[in-house]
This record gives sequence, C-alpha cells and structure tokens, in this order.
Amino acid sequence: MMTFLTGLRTFRRGPWEMLASILIALGVVMMMQPWVLAFYTWSFLVTLVGTILFMVVGKFPS
Repeated sequence: MMTFLTGLRTFRRGPWEMLASILIALGVVMMMQPWVLAFYTWSFLVTLVGTILFMVVGKFPS
C-alpha cells in the first residue's frame, strides 16, 4: 500500500496515462456490451473520467 501511495505522489506521466487509457477503453467496452444495463449506464461517466484524467496527466512531467 505504501508503494502505491508513493507512486501517486511522484506524479509521473507513464503510469497515469496507462490508467487513463484503461479507463477510456473500459468505458467504451461497457458502452458496447448488450448484457448488463448498469454497465451501459455508467459507461459515459467512466469514459469521461478517463478522458479528463488523460488531459490532466498530459501536464505531468515525464
């Protein structure tokens, strides 16, 4: 847990961009699946959070 918190404090672009990309991809998959309505309901919010995170992370040092 301490390693994770230390990684968050460094604010390096690489890991955060990967997390943002995963959120965007997860939101798109949630939007396109036909089985669970709750996934479809939350898909826009997940995609939006991933997109905003990606834009913010672009300001972090590499």
